[in-house]
Amino acid sequence: MSSLRIAFIIGSTRPDRVGPTIAEWAFDHATGRGDAAYDLIDLAHVGLPLLDEPEPAAAHHYRHEHTKRWSRLIDSYDGFVFVAPEYNRGVSAALKNSIDYLYAEWNDKAAGLICYGSSGGLRAGEQLKSTLGEVQIATVRAQVSLSIYDDMVDFVQLAPRDYQVGNLDAMLDSLLRWAAALRALRAGLVSP
Repeated sequence: MSSLRIAFIIGSTRPDRVGPTIAEWAFDHATGRGDAAYDLIDLAHVGLPLLDEPEPAAAHHYRHEHTKRWSRLIDSYDGFVFVAPEYNRGVSAALKNSIDYLYAEWNDKAAGLICYGSSGGLRAGEQLKSTLGEVQIATVRAQVSLSIYDDMVDFVQLAPRDYQVGNLDAMLDSLLRWAAALRALRAGLVSP
C-alpha cells in the first residue's frame, strides 16, 4: 500500500498572519520524520469564495470549477492537520467555509489540530472538532495548542516551548494510526 497522504491546511487568510509560519514549523518537522507524504495547503491561495454552490455538499452536485478543484484536492488525502487560529472564540470564517464546501471527500478520514491564539486556540479547537465530526472526520485527541503569549515573541514570531515538539509528534503518531485504519475502511479491507 502506498504512503499515507497528509495535508497541512493553513486556516487563516488574513494579511500578516502567523499561520504559515506555524504550519511550516510543523510541516518541516513532519517531513523530517519520513513516515508519510505531507503537503501544505494555504487557503489564501485556494481561491474559494464564500460558499456559492446551490445544493448542499452532501448532494455532490458541484457546479463551480473552484469547488470541483477543491473536491479533487481534498479527496486525494488520507488525513489532515488543520492549523487553526482562534478568532473571537471560534475558527476563522475561511476555514469553516472550506470545510462546508464538501462532504463525501472528508468522510472517514482523520485529522489532527494545531490551534493558536490567546488561550492556545483551545476554544477554536473544540468548535473545529464539532464541525469535523459532522463531516465524518475523526479528530485525534492529541493536539498542539500554541499560546500567542508563551509560544511567540511579540505575538508574531514563533518561539514554541520545548515540549511543543513532543505534542506535535504525539498528534502526528495518532493521526497516522487513524488515517491508516480509515484508509483500510474506505478501501473495503475491513468491515465497518
